[in-house]
Amino acid sequence: MSRIEIENFTVRRGNFQLGPLTLDIASGEIFALLGRTGAGKTVLLEAIAGMYRGDEGRILLNGVEVTTLSPAARGLGLVYQDRGLFPHMRVEENIGYGLRMARVPKEIRRRRVEELMELLSITQIRRQYPGTISGGEAQRTALARALALKPQVLLLDEPFSALDPATKKGLYQELQLIHQRFRCTIVLVTHDFNEAQLLADRVGVLLDGRLLAVAPGPRLLEGHYCKEVEIFLGRTL
Repeated sequence: MSRIEIENFTVRRGNFQLGPLTLDIASGEIFALLGRTGAGKTVLLEAIAGMYRGDEGRILLNGVEVTTLSPAARGLGLVYQDRGLFPHMRVEENIGYGLRMARVPKEIRRRRVEELMELLSITQIRRQYPGTISGGEAQRTALARALALKPQVLLLDEPFSALDPATKKGLYQELQLIHQRFRCTIVLVTHDFNEAQLLADRVGVLLDGRLLAVAPGPRLLEGHYCKEVEIFLGRTL
């Protein structure tokens, strides 16, 4: 598990600015970033991942500054909404790709892939290509690939938004199982109020690049916030 500390962090992209933003995500916490499209949720997630070094401020993992480290050097797992699976690779090859790039011995790699396929109930599609499996199966494959290198932090960018309600419900349960099993810190980007309340220990409301509120997930709608957040939550005309 890793604690994530973000201190006075700013990213500028054209006319958009994220921050200055300060946030402390506890080790082992599930933290949801909630906001409208274009609020900066993905920019913040990618900054934690190392895709943006930022214009000011710094990011620390377990007390160690990683602001200038590459994504590969941070040891994080990242899953996007579109999953990013390699279409020419079978499911088991997609899951084992990172292990192969890290030169993990073949037998250890095989056992790790088997373990993850069993955990996420996708063993039966191991020899199939991404184009032949369902959205839920593809998301499980992407999660397995992200978990293969045993990351201390798992970053999820709206991973459930394109799925039907029944599939979502199953993946919510599996995400909670993953959290218990791997004891990793999870940062989840979402625009779904219910998803944030159900899954997250805490929720951060991000609007127009500014973190305007942080609240316990289950009690998100019980708090009192600034006018912008109240309007976003649908409580002020």
